[in-house]
Amino acid sequence: MSATTTLSPKAVIFDAYGTLFDVHAVIAAAEQIFPGRGDALSQLWRQKQIEYTQLRTLADAGGAAHYRPFWDITLDALRFSAKKLQLTLGRTAEKRLMDEYACLSAFPDAVPALHQLRDAASVSASRPASKSASRPASAASASAGTSGGSPPGLAILSNGNPQMLDVAVKSAGMSGLFDHVLSVDAVRAYKPAPAAYALGTQAFDAQPREIVFVSSNGWDVAGATWFGFTTFWLNRQNAPLEELGVTPHGTGAGMSDLLAFLKTLSTAGRAGRAGAAASRTPHSPGA
Repeated sequence: MSATTTLSPKAVIFDAYGTLFDVHAVIAAAEQIFPGRGDALSQLWRQKQIEYTQLRTLADAGGAAHYRPFWDITLDALRFSAKKLQLTLGRTAEKRLMDEYACLSAFPDAVPALHQLRDAASVSASRPASKSASRPASAASASAGTSGGSPPGLAILSNGNPQMLDVAVKSAGMSGLFDHVLSVDAVRAYKPAPAAYALGTQAFDAQPREIVFVSSNGWDVAGATWFGFTTFWLNRQNAPLEELGVTPHGTGAGMSDLLAFLKTLSTAGRAGRAGAAASRTPHSPGA
């Protein structure tokens, strides 16, 4: 893990697919339908899904003439992938795989870490504003990921359309954990379009650098870094860094690494505020 910023973030925004939700959770069903080809289908399906979002946004040149909801693109990508792999995709198989995609499993570390961040925010909001207030042991544990300062707000910012995200969040047991669930459908432009990332700054009334953006997708982290976010690459696949001349502010293999990164930012931010306060304090002669 590395950090090159000393900000205490106002918000932590998560990509959804591949970051919180396991897009390859469909492999088991695909393998049952197409024995020996499930993994290949899942990998190509994901690749074409991302390609189609980027192609449609690039082709729009400032408009939205070629925009289609993410659910439609996901279906198009599945159909192409089946044809490319010479697999016969009947209506029953197609429906089953799309139903699987609608309710993707969350990564095992996602929900516990989100609860930790959300609990920290709840504890901070309910704590009396008293200098002598004692801190319960449970509160100290809950805020381990964001030690010091106000805990950040939480959001999802995803290519997924609102209906997809609503089902995915509920089925993964994440209801109530986010301040905002943001869909690029609102601007009809897919990431890494700046208009898509701007949904996050608008939601929290914050500057890009005041927000930590978390994604497992290297291209997404690059786009978010270019936009100005403080970025954390949740490198779940142990992939190499994209050759785009962009380095995320933090990297790690799991959500525990993200919590440690946020703690580093919070500690550095607290130290910076203390130093600034000290520099403003007048000193008496001879002191």
